[in-house]
Amino acid sequence: MIDATTFEEHRRMLFGIAYRMLGSVADAEDLVQDTWLRCSQVSTPVDNPAGYLARTVTNLALNRLTSAAATRERYIGPWLPEPLVTQPDAGEGVELAESVSLALLVVLESLSPLERAVFVLKEVFGFSFKEIAGMLERGEAAVRQVGRRARSHVQARRPRYDAPDQVRRRVTDEFLAACLGGDLNRMMELLAPDVTAWSDGGGKVKAALRPQHGADKVARFLAAVVSQPMDDPQVHPVDVNGRPGLLLTVAGRPDTVACAEIADARITEIRIIRNPDKLRHLAQTQA
Repeated sequence: MIDATTFEEHRRMLFGIAYRMLGSVADAEDLVQDTWLRCSQVSTPVDNPAGYLARTVTNLALNRLTSAAATRERYIGPWLPEPLVTQPDAGEGVELAESVSLALLVVLESLSPLERAVFVLKEVFGFSFKEIAGMLERGEAAVRQVGRRARSHVQARRPRYDAPDQVRRRVTDEFLAACLGGDLNRMMELLAPDVTAWSDGGGKVKAALRPQHGADKVARFLAAVVSQPMDDPQVHPVDVNGRPGLLLTVAGRPDTVACAEIADARITEIRIIRNPDKLRHLAQTQA
């Protein structure tokens, strides 16, 4: 059996697995609760609580991914993960230990559910292939092969340059100031020539239905966005999945979360999340 104290000791790990598997804060929290309900009913001794809990939440996530596939296919516009937003340097007490960037979560989304599970358990949480094989009820050799394939896929597609946080924050703040000031030339200077911007409105709010490519197109798109009339807009510097980003509130409620990838002090990728369903948990934390 697993008591409440043991479960709480592993809650952050469980949330981390579920969130990386699903890209949804709300679904991850649901799966953590479902894991507790299942494990609290186990009456026999559990020799390895961490492994048992990880196995339970991973299999629940795999089941959830199967049902989510059809929903993703019908999604309007680019799909981006729900953001984990905290105050800069929030430190302890948040589920961002070993945080995963939005860019990496998008890459994980391109893996098969099995590849995603093996990658998360092995590369993020350090379980051995033997342990993972037991969790997934598959042969160790097959799981090892899946793991190698997933790791190769991720390495080929993840951002190649990782700017220090202070550079990320400086460039992000400078770009925001240029946007708000309507300084198109400065925006262009801070954007890499091949920059891409994704905006996720889910068909519920205004957002580009296709990625925007190139510095000129991205700059003009963002300049048009910030020029829209808004009720008491406030921009807050925050960490988005452990990286410097921005939260825009309108009339006191979360409206937009944005985060950029930066290389050589220029923005190479921008991800903008506006779907209100994906920001609902932020409104709850601010209430």
